[in-house]
Amino acid sequence: MLVKILESELNPWAELESYNAHKSYGGKTGAIVTFLGFMRDFNEGDDVVSMSLEHYPGMTEKTLEKLLSDTRLQWDLLDALIIHRVGNLKPEDAIVLVATWSSHRKEAYESNRYIMETLKTTAPFWKKENLLDGSSRWVGKNTPG
Repeated sequence: MLVKILESELNPWAELESYNAHKSYGGKTGAIVTFLGFMRDFNEGDDVVSMSLEHYPGMTEKTLEKLLSDTRLQWDLLDALIIHRVGNLKPEDAIVLVATWSSHRKEAYESNRYIMETLKTTAPFWKKENLLDGSSRWVGKNTPG
């Protein structure tokens, strides 16, 4: 299992290939499910030109590691990873990669969705959108202040 926070560009395909290159699950892998999240150029009816994504170093990693541990208690997984980008982003930048390995597709699909949905509501990330009209706003459940 791996949790990684990146302050630079996230290349999800290279990260996945690198992580999986030397792994072997003894012929038990039946499914690998991946979720890739990207920055959109719109939100709440407004044009978004960039976003600043902040996190709480140390706490963020611990929260995500616990999420992976909790997930493995609910589903029969061979492995799982979360790689999340922070910093300044622009539309079409990759933000998050979640991957799950299992012997069966059902566990891989369900656990992957659970990780992503839980991450969105519990991990200490803060998003500030910069809009086309020059204004900015904090968005999401976990906004500062």
